[in-house]
Amino acid sequence: MTNSAAPGGGGPQATGPRSVAVGGGIGVAITGDGAQVVMLPAEAVRWAKDIEAPPGAGNLPGSASGVFVGRQDELAELRQLLADEGEAAVTQVSGARAIHGLGGIGKSALALRYAHSFRRTYTLVWWINAAGTEQIVTSLAALATRLCPQWAAAAGVQERAAWAILWLQWHPGWLLVFDNVDDPADLRHYLGTLPDGHHLATSRTATGWHSIASTMSLGLLDAEAAVDLLCTLALGPEHTPTPQQLQDAAALAADLGHLPLALEQAGAYLFETGTSLATYRDMLGKVMDTAAGGIDPERTIARIWRHTLTAIERRNPQAVTLLDATAWLAPDDIPRTLLAPFCPDPLTLGQALGALYAYNMITYSADRQAINVHRLVQTVLRHQPAGSDGYPPGRQDAEHLIQRAVSAGNTDTLEWERLLPHVIGLAESTPSHSPASAETADTYDAAAQYLHHQGREAHAIRLRTAALIQREQVLGDTHPSTLTSRNNLASAYESSGDLKRAIPLYEATLAQHVEILGDTHPDTLTSRNNLAYAYWSSGDLKRAIPLYEATLAQREEILGDTHPSTLTSRNNLASAYR
Repeated sequence: MTNSAAPGGGGPQATGPRSVAVGGGIGVAITGDGAQVVMLPAEAVRWAKDIEAPPGAGNLPGSASGVFVGRQDELAELRQLLADEGEAAVTQVSGARAIHGLGGIGKSALALRYAHSFRRTYTLVWWINAAGTEQIVTSLAALATRLCPQWAAAAGVQERAAWAILWLQWHPGWLLVFDNVDDPADLRHYLGTLPDGHHLATSRTATGWHSIASTMSLGLLDAEAAVDLLCTLALGPEHTPTPQQLQDAAALAADLGHLPLALEQAGAYLFETGTSLATYRDMLGKVMDTAAGGIDPERTIARIWRHTLTAIERRNPQAVTLLDATAWLAPDDIPRTLLAPFCPDPLTLGQALGALYAYNMITYSADRQAINVHRLVQTVLRHQPAGSDGYPPGRQDAEHLIQRAVSAGNTDTLEWERLLPHVIGLAESTPSHSPASAETADTYDAAAQYLHHQGREAHAIRLRTAALIQREQVLGDTHPSTLTSRNNLASAYESSGDLKRAIPLYEATLAQHVEILGDTHPDTLTSRNNLAYAYWSSGDLKRAIPLYEATLAQREEILGDTHPSTLTSRNNLASAYR
């Protein structure tokens, strides 16, 4: 056991290279295509021992001068945890920290800020691309080129990487930042070979670290920090936001899910173009292409996540299919039971969800019976190109899932309430050019009817609207089912008190009923009664009373003097007279 503090003065002491002496040189184990030993000549070994790193040596990308808000507590925690772990018994494992979270959460930004803030306490800070074993070896080889160019110029990548490992073994007190680790197991060799410094890793993968390194889960920015970051980037650090700008920034930051990368990209766009916060919020998710030199935040984020999706697909292709479908549902509390048809059994479903969870593309509910998908992930996925069938990836799958769940005839209120947000989410996320479906319209209607029976007709407007649009496209403008949808949407508006939208819909529905079904068809009479009631509700008795009178006369003639509908008409007319 070695007592150790933060690297730098009083830091860990080296005990010599963990390598194999062979003849006049040393064989150093590196990983690339599996573990291998690379022979280094005696002269290179001597240089690895004798060469000291210049003060402040490192290769950190960028600088520490950028905007950094809302992470001071995490920065302090990371510093303390690294110092504490350095005193652990197994320093090569517990001395490393892994920051994981969804792409764009700010993992690399936090690691970079830490490295800049404390670089003077380390003998060397080296940033390593850790997306794969080959990239790690290449990054280590660059360290040899930096410290020993006279030898490295003529050496191969494997030899230079081996030299860098040897140098790190002889010289304690450094920090290695392994950025974007795809497989935690890729670091096992390096942590075991290099125990005399600190290892800081960033990774999209949340699992697999238990035997490699302790982990720190990085969350979203809080609302105040997100607004601060967005205003600083969008308006400039010298500008004091107005109350309206703060309000607009808060709304936009919420739309972006307080995701640091999304805020940074949005802020840069706003600053470069001079677009207002409110205007940009309206544009979000609609503008896919920008002029030359412009910034497209969504495309930038999509480029980052594309790598994650590729990795997930290699691990579990079904997981990507499942994720594409969830993009069209509500983001929170998507029931496992809703997703079950994707997989033949619960174990297969669990494996697919596990792959998504490992890459932080989803999170689980407290009881693990539902999943959550980040809103910005959904936005990115929804803008994938449509296939030959006209559907973007996952859209038709999502419709089939909802249709299946609704057609099951489940009348349990709890199940309906779990399902309802996702029916609404499906309706609200309908692509503008996606094929229409009568079955999907029926699904929206079924959910709207549930709300109607619950006395929540006003909440059914989105579903009634979606059903009408689908039926207009599939069945035509004057099909009886389309007319019913139009009447139901008018009723939903009326229930919400929006008579300005309800009355024109009722008028259009009545005119079409008269044209298609005739002046005295029962559906036409119902339409006339509904329009009269809307006029009455708006206080327009001059138009309501004649319609009530005409409806009553026709119902008496067609249905008889004592038919329930006739009695309703007589009651309605009496009310209007009163």
